[in-house]
Amino acid sequence: MRRFKVSRGCSASCRCSEVVAWLEVCHLATQFYTGTLRTHNAGLQVKMLNIPGLAGIIVFYLLILGIGIYAAWRRRNKGGKSEEVMLAGRSIGPLVGILTMTATWVGGGYINGTAEKVYDKGLIWCQAPFGYALSLAVGGMFFAKPMREAGYVTMLDPLQQAFGRRMGGMLYFPALMGETFWSAAILSALGSTLAVILDIGNTVSILVSAAIAVFYTIFGGLYSVAYTDVIQLFCIFIGLWITVPFAMVHESVGSLALNETNWLGSIEPTSPEWGLWIDYWLLLICGGIPWQVYFQRVLSCQTPTHARVLSYTASVGCLLSAVPACIIGAIAKATDWSQTDYGKTPEGYQVKLVLPLVMQYLTPTWVAFLGLGAVSAAVMSSADSSVLSASSMFARNIYQNVFKQEATDREVIWVMRASIVVVAAIACTIGILINSIYYLFLVLPRTVWMSRAAAGTGPVRLHPRSPTLKLPAKPCRRSCPPGCTSITVTISPLIILLTTPSLTPPHCPS
Repeated sequence: MRRFKVSRGCSASCRCSEVVAWLEVCHLATQFYTGTLRTHNAGLQVKMLNIPGLAGIIVFYLLILGIGIYAAWRRRNKGGKSEEVMLAGRSIGPLVGILTMTATWVGGGYINGTAEKVYDKGLIWCQAPFGYALSLAVGGMFFAKPMREAGYVTMLDPLQQAFGRRMGGMLYFPALMGETFWSAAILSALGSTLAVILDIGNTVSILVSAAIAVFYTIFGGLYSVAYTDVIQLFCIFIGLWITVPFAMVHESVGSLALNETNWLGSIEPTSPEWGLWIDYWLLLICGGIPWQVYFQRVLSCQTPTHARVLSYTASVGCLLSAVPACIIGAIAKATDWSQTDYGKTPEGYQVKLVLPLVMQYLTPTWVAFLGLGAVSAAVMSSADSSVLSASSMFARNIYQNVFKQEATDREVIWVMRASIVVVAAIACTIGILINSIYYLFLVLPRTVWMSRAAAGTGPVRLHPRSPTLKLPAKPCRRSCPPGCTSITVTISPLIILLTTPSLTPPHCPS
């Protein structure tokens, strides 16, 4: 073997270089584990992963995943029927039903979008959370008890009875788009929050969160979803309410008095915006009713009376959950952001980051992590419900009722599980591409309500001598044109979302 001689000076120099290199490695490792590591790219300083925060969110995700898997394991001997997976065997009690209904509506889009709108245009224009809460009360008053007494499995069952299997099945598409937009809104909310607090990419956080929610939903169905919702709802309340007092006492936050900070918003008495304001209220209240995610909980209740009480109580729970998010939006409005480490007033694309920005820059680190847990809980409690409801309707009302009436329960369950993955993938794609959380949050009821009206399903009435819902029967030839119109109305909002530059995130990082 050929040998090379190294001079003593060169050897000493190499050893010094090795020592310096090892010191640099130790220094970088210390920064990495304390979450303070920085990298330089083209002269720009970019923060790396916040390791303590990442570890905390991993623990939270593992906890939720473990609860979901445990709930699925408890029902392992009863999972042979499709109704058991879709409706938990209609065994959901009053307390669990109220908590799962509230947690399902109080999603990431619910709390992030509420704070965003209060900050941007004021409380008077923040109509979505309150309109959705009122829609639960209206649904409980007119639809919850009759639907449960009729023994339906999905909300499309009475529509297919009236219009036929195929034409009634066409109404699945507006329902699918509504659930997909809902999931996209809440996943987008989580992505923006993790990007601010943990410096994790928007795409990565959305995909990981959706994958965890999908995993336990596939095996446990509604039973796993309901019991994880109980834990998640408590995390939402604790995380948001702890954030409020710490943010209010920050030195950069001014007074919340209306004469100093107009967080209420305003509309001129003669302004034509009053028509738009009233229109939003009507579409939110009416468009918040025809949701499978709502009727899935109603139909899973033990008794029809429980179904009605569940709707009323969950309505109050949704109103209470919107309060801390509204306060956080008002705090952001009263903040002089130039005095914070953020250094600039959120505008444009940054408006949707208002809630995580308050958590990150106006509260201590441990409070920010609790707030992050709240947003994560809100996202997972709604994302799993949305994908499950859309998949349940496809498996029963499309695959079984339209294509293969003789399909076995086992076959229907596996079709539903495959649909869960597909719906989650579509929602992730939309959540990554679309900018405004509140716009996604608001376009949902308009899509569902207008498509239902276009399809001619408005005249739903209660039979005077029967508790079941009755729809005026229509021949297939009469329901085909409205059905096609319904599909057009359903697809239009998605085309607008994907082609409007102001609603898609910028290509360069902000």
